[in-house]
Amino acid sequence: MRTRRQITTPTERAVHATLHTASLAARPLRRGLDRGSAVEAAPHLRELTGGAALGIADGAGELLAWNGPYESMSEQFRHAAIRAIEGERRVLVTHAELVRGSGDQAVRAVIAQPLHIEETGVVGVLGIVVTEDPWPGMLGAVTEVARYACSQIELADLDASRARLDRAEVRALRAQISPHFIYNALNTVASFVRTDPARARELVLEFADFTRYSFRSAGEFTLLADELRNIDRYLTLERARFGEILNVRLQVAPEVLNVVLPFLALQPLVENAVRHGISGKPEGGTVSIVAADEGPDCVISVEDDGVGMDPELLRSGSLDAVESGGGRPSAKEAAHVGLANVDDRLRAAFGNDYGLVVETAPGAGTKVSMRVPKFKQGIRV
Repeated sequence: MRTRRQITTPTERAVHATLHTASLAARPLRRGLDRGSAVEAAPHLRELTGGAALGIADGAGELLAWNGPYESMSEQFRHAAIRAIEGERRVLVTHAELVRGSGDQAVRAVIAQPLHIEETGVVGVLGIVVTEDPWPGMLGAVTEVARYACSQIELADLDASRARLDRAEVRALRAQISPHFIYNALNTVASFVRTDPARARELVLEFADFTRYSFRSAGEFTLLADELRNIDRYLTLERARFGEILNVRLQVAPEVLNVVLPFLALQPLVENAVRHGISGKPEGGTVSIVAADEGPDCVISVEDDGVGMDPELLRSGSLDAVESGGGRPSAKEAAHVGLANVDDRLRAAFGNDYGLVVETAPGAGTKVSMRVPKFKQGIRV
């Protein structure tokens, strides 16, 4: 058999080298533009532009990094950067305008190319020192490298915005933890103070641990094991209130306990199930929580045998409609259970194949399921 040809053409090698250099520049810039990322990206951006030296300034014209010789040109680049920022256009300082020392005689021009992001403005300036007279192809290359750098910085801004949005959604979920639950839990504790002080102390500790976890400040993701532990605290408090009419069935595959999922992803599902399984049913009901291992995924379901609802309400409204138990929820009721919030966070973290699935019918209870990948690059506690 004839072996595959391994030797590439000079053009293929050049393209590969350019793409590799671009990827090296992208990594630090994806963290945003600051002194550290500028220092890391500068040598790779310099290689892409072909400049003799390269400088990077921030949005105020302050020098963040310099790579290469001719460092005495950095102050002149800084002045050109300020002009580029103010005019939001490229500034070309030719050899006739430059102030050069004995070691800078080879320098022919300094190019200050603003890093402009749409709807944000100029976030920095790319400075190139060249030892030949600039020509259109060179200026075009500098423009394209600046545009590439801007795209990476913009992605960093989008990542930061998404992180801020995730934090805001978690805060919203915390606000949606039912005030009725908190009020009822404290009343339940109070009812045991005289009749069973030891039980009251136990419930106070459970309530403290529940609130400590729910209002923690660390991370947007958590382990399934930690989420289930907090659900157990919640159910301990609810069982103390409802007594034997609240039944709980838990079935968890041990191999999925370390699966990572969005923080507070289960709390709204379980609270919704408790309210469906108990509300309006004097005989009580059962809440089932199942976490199963299904190949590359973990499938988690929370099911109640409550009153259920018309599926058409789900199709015509938000997921929070399941809160109503057969009628459309008021704004106050819907705020208590953030199923739509959880659905959005699952899809944002894992993709559209990983949202919530709701199965319900009048008189048949409600089952809410989520599918979570066992591993997702970039998702960790």
